[in-house]
Amino acid sequence: MPHQPLPPWHPDALSARLPALRRRGALVRDTRAFWEARGCAEVETPCLVPVPGMEVHLHGFASRFEAHLGRGEGMDLWLRTSPELAIKRLLVGGAGSVFELARVWRNGEVSPRHAPEFTMLEVYLAGEGLEALMDAVEGYLRAVLPPVVAHAGVETDLSPPFERVTVAEAFARVGVDVLASVDAATAEGDGAALAASAHAAGLAVPAGLGWEDLFFHLMLEHVEPHLGRGRGTFLTHWPAPQAALARRDPREPRAALRFEVFAAGLELGNAFDELRDPAEQRARFIRDVAEREALHGPGWGVDEDFLAALDEGMPAVSGIAMGFDRLAMLAAGVPDLDGVRWLGGWPFGGS
Repeated sequence: MPHQPLPPWHPDALSARLPALRRRGALVRDTRAFWEARGCAEVETPCLVPVPGMEVHLHGFASRFEAHLGRGEGMDLWLRTSPELAIKRLLVGGAGSVFELARVWRNGEVSPRHAPEFTMLEVYLAGEGLEALMDAVEGYLRAVLPPVVAHAGVETDLSPPFERVTVAEAFARVGVDVLASVDAATAEGDGAALAASAHAAGLAVPAGLGWEDLFFHLMLEHVEPHLGRGRGTFLTHWPAPQAALARRDPREPRAALRFEVFAAGLELGNAFDELRDPAEQRARFIRDVAEREALHGPGWGVDEDFLAALDEGMPAVSGIAMGFDRLAMLAAGVPDLDGVRWLGGWPFGGS
């Protein structure tokens, strides 16, 4: 008869996780201390929102408010996939540099490194660009994690200066000119041009992929496996079709002012020099909604209140979203997220 794992609330199961859970608690305290010392105020923003986020490929958890007590009327709502759009409203209001340890939800994501409900650390540094944010994030990781972190057999020594490499440079290492496939005027990618560059480099790629799918295929198969190994890595200046909510690089319009940070072979965070142009942001949102509906059917529309906030004027700011459960996993030296969750993978079972 197959062995049945203990439920996560069982005394034996919980006691086995307690050392890692206590390490997670220390990480929470250290995180607050670090960012408060950096001049950031901790904020709390709503979890139940009309628009959960604008990322095309994320799935949300739908809910509905039904008026029962006090004021209000029925409306469809969502559990947030990120606090980003809410925090930026506070930046418009003059909150200055802030951070939030935010509970977020992403439907359909269950693996050793993904959970449908998890904690995200978001930090926004008012008046700072990506270089200053990279310096701060590098200092934060050194301050709160062990000197050497490991996951799935990959070790990273956090002591040496982190590597800072552009996406174009990382792709060039495998022979691909990724920016040659991007139109500087429209910020759109040409899948055929990217496939041709990959073929010229001797890389086998699936036929019929559009630019975005091909970009991520090459990224996952040939680029990411070399990042965040011997030392930490910042992968910077993403192609403009992957700008998301980042500004485009004024010196290279085919790229966006965005970075991701890697350690122990894991992507730990995604950062933007934040876009502040409401007209460009509206155009991106409209494209995002159309693409999401084409891929996944009806969901949510453009966040008009957020665009109204941008119209008011958001100060220059750079921000990062970091998967806090992944940080806790590295801090505690456990192999998966369930080891640093108080009820493990409940109600989904082990991941």
